[in-house]
Amino acid sequence: MKKPVALSIILLGFAALSVLFSQDANTGFDRNALMARDEFRRGILAYNRYGFNEALLSFEKALSYKPAEPLILEWLGRAYYRSGLEETALRQWQEALRLYPAGSKQSLLLTSYLETIRNRRALFFMSEDQIRFVESGRYPAKQGGMFLYRQPSAVLPLPDGSVWVVAYGSNEILRIDVNGVIKQRVRGPLNGFDRPYDIARSSDGRLFVSEYRGGRISVLDSQGNWKAYVGTKGRGPGQFIGPQNICIDGEDYLYVVDFGTQRISKFTPDGTYLFSFGAKGGDFPGFRAPTGIAAIEDQVFVADQADRTIYRFDKSGNYLGPAIQDGLTVPEALRPTREGKLIVADGTKILLASPDTGFVQPLASLGNAGGRVLGADFDQNGSLLAANFQAEEVTVLNRTEDMASGLFVQIERVIADKFPLVTIDVQVQDRHRRPIVGLDARNFLITEGGKPVLEQSFTGAAYLSNTAAISLVLERSPNTTPLQTELQTAVKDSVAAADRLVSLVSAGEIPVKERIDSAAALQQSAKGSAVAYSPRWRFDLALRLAATDLLPVEKKRALVFVGSGRLGQKAFDTYGLSELASYMANNGIAFYTVIVGNGVADKELQYLCDQTGGQVLRLYQNQGIGPALRQIRQNPAGSYTLQYRSQLPTDFGRAFLPVEAEVYLLERSGRDALGYFAPLQ
Repeated sequence: MKKPVALSIILLGFAALSVLFSQDANTGFDRNALMARDEFRRGILAYNRYGFNEALLSFEKALSYKPAEPLILEWLGRAYYRSGLEETALRQWQEALRLYPAGSKQSLLLTSYLETIRNRRALFFMSEDQIRFVESGRYPAKQGGMFLYRQPSAVLPLPDGSVWVVAYGSNEILRIDVNGVIKQRVRGPLNGFDRPYDIARSSDGRLFVSEYRGGRISVLDSQGNWKAYVGTKGRGPGQFIGPQNICIDGEDYLYVVDFGTQRISKFTPDGTYLFSFGAKGGDFPGFRAPTGIAAIEDQVFVADQADRTIYRFDKSGNYLGPAIQDGLTVPEALRPTREGKLIVADGTKILLASPDTGFVQPLASLGNAGGRVLGADFDQNGSLLAANFQAEEVTVLNRTEDMASGLFVQIERVIADKFPLVTIDVQVQDRHRRPIVGLDARNFLITEGGKPVLEQSFTGAAYLSNTAAISLVLERSPNTTPLQTELQTAVKDSVAAADRLVSLVSAGEIPVKERIDSAAALQQSAKGSAVAYSPRWRFDLALRLAATDLLPVEKKRALVFVGSGRLGQKAFDTYGLSELASYMANNGIAFYTVIVGNGVADKELQYLCDQTGGQVLRLYQNQGIGPALRQIRQNPAGSYTLQYRSQLPTDFGRAFLPVEAEVYLLERSGRDALGYFAPLQ
C-alpha cells in the first residue's frame, strides 16, 4: 500500500515520528496521535517565537499522549535547554537517545549534544600543563606554484575572526579571513613598506607597523590607509636601527624594540618620543639581543634572545627584575593573554609563560613541519595562529580536545511563514560555548532529508553588527533606598552607552516593568516609587523577566543589573544560580553588574558575569561604565542567518518538515537537525 505523503516526509527526516502520525489499525483514527500532533505543532511554533515556557507546556502535553515518542522528548530537551534547565534537558535527551535506533542520525546527534554539554558542566578541568594545541589548518604563502605572500613575521587577530599578517619578505600586510582567503593587501605609503616586521593595534583601531630596514614605524588607520611615520633611521632619541617587535599598553602608549641600538623607546599615543630604556645599570645587565615585548597592566615585559630571559620593567622603564629565566630557547615575539600570561614564540615551539610564577609550559610544537615561528597569538575563535617565517605559512592550531569534539552547532529558529521560502538562525560555538565568528556562505550546507536545498543564501552574521540592546534591572532593597541618585545616574549612563533599551525592571518583592517611553518616564522609573523597595526583593524573577525581553531583539545584547552588590535571602527562591546563568548563556545574553554605593559584588554576581561574558563595574570607576557597556557592540556573536527554498510537500501544513545544517571550518565541523511546520492551508 502506498504510504501517505506526510508519513513519507516524516520517514525521510525523522523516522521516530511514525508513531506520532500513525493511525489505529482497527478504527483508522488514533485520537492520541492527533492530539499529540496538535500539541507538538503548538510547541514548535512557540519555540520559534522564543516562547520557551509555552513550548514546554505543549511538548509535555504531547508527551502525555505519546509517552515513548523520542522526537517529542528531543524537542522537550531543547526547550528546557533554552530555558536554562540543562540538567532536565539532559535527562530528556538521554531518554530520547534510548528510544532512537542505535546508529541513526538523530542518535548520533544527541550523543554529541550530551557529550558536549556534560563536558562543559564537569566539575573538574584539565590542568594547564596538559593543554596541547595541534595543527588544524594553514594559510599557505604558496598556492599552485605561485607565492601569495612571503615570510610572515607577525599576526594580529581582529574581533571579526580575521587576522592581519605581516609579510616581511613581500613588503606588505594582509588581512586573511577564517577560511584562509586574503581579503585585503596593504603595502603602505607611496614608496611602500621597507621590510615590515611587527604590528600592533591601538584602542581606536589604528595600526602600527614596524619597518626593520626602513628604521621607522608606519601608522595606518583601522582600514589600512597609511597616515604617518613615527621615528626615523638613526641612533638619536626617537630614532631606530632595525626596529622589530612593538606593543601598545592599556593607555595607548607605543613601545618599540630597537634591535640595532639594544634599547626600548616609548612614544605617546600621537607618536611623540618620550624616553628610552634598557641600558646596563644597577641590577640590570643591559640588553644583548632584545626581541619580544608585551605590556600587562602597569608592567612591560621584554625578551632577550641571547640571555634566554624575559625581563620585567615598569612603564617608566625602571627595571623590576627577571620574570622568566627558565624554559626559553630562542624567544621571539611576546603577546599577552586576557589572563595576564605571555604567549612566547620560541623557535619551532609556542610557549605559555606566567610572569607571576615563572612557570613555562609548551602549547604547541611545529617540530615535524620545521620552520621558525616569529610570532603567535590567539584569534577571536580561540585558535592559535603562528607566523612561521621559514616555512612561509600561517599555521592554525587548536586544542586537541576541540578537534575531537568539533563545532557545537544549533539551529536556533526556523521561520517558515513565507513557505516555501524558509529562514533559519544557526548558532555556532566551540565546546566551551565560545562563539565562532568570521564564517560566511562557504562554511554552511543546508539539507532537507539529506538532500541539498534550492537557492541557499547567506543573509546575515551577528558578529558584523555594530548595534547592541540592553535590559536594565534595578535593585529595590533597603540597601539601595538611599542611593536613588546613583540609580538614576547608572540608568542614564547605561542608556547613553547602548543603541536600544528594551526594558527596565524594578526588582522589588514583585518585579515590575517600568515605563521607558519618554525621558521623564525613564527618570522616574530609575528612581522608583517608595513602595517598590522591600527587604523581600526578588533578584531571580526580575532577571528572568528582563532576560526574556531580550530574546527577540539584537543578537548582541546584555542584561545590566544595577545594585548594591549584596543579594538578599530570596535571591534564588524560584530560579537557581546555575539556571539563571544557563538561561542567559544559552541565549547569547551577557550579564553585567554595576555597583552603586561602596559595596562589593557578591560571588554569585561575579559568577553570572564570568559565565556569560560580562563583567562587574563600579558606577564611579575612572572612565565610568560607558566604555565597558559600549564594548557590547564588539562582543563576539556566533549567530548566522540563512535562507533557502524548500522542495518538500507540506500536506497542507500538517507535515513535519526536516532541515539539517552542517558547518565546516578548516578541519573542524558540526551539525544539527531540526524540523518545522509550514503554514496551515
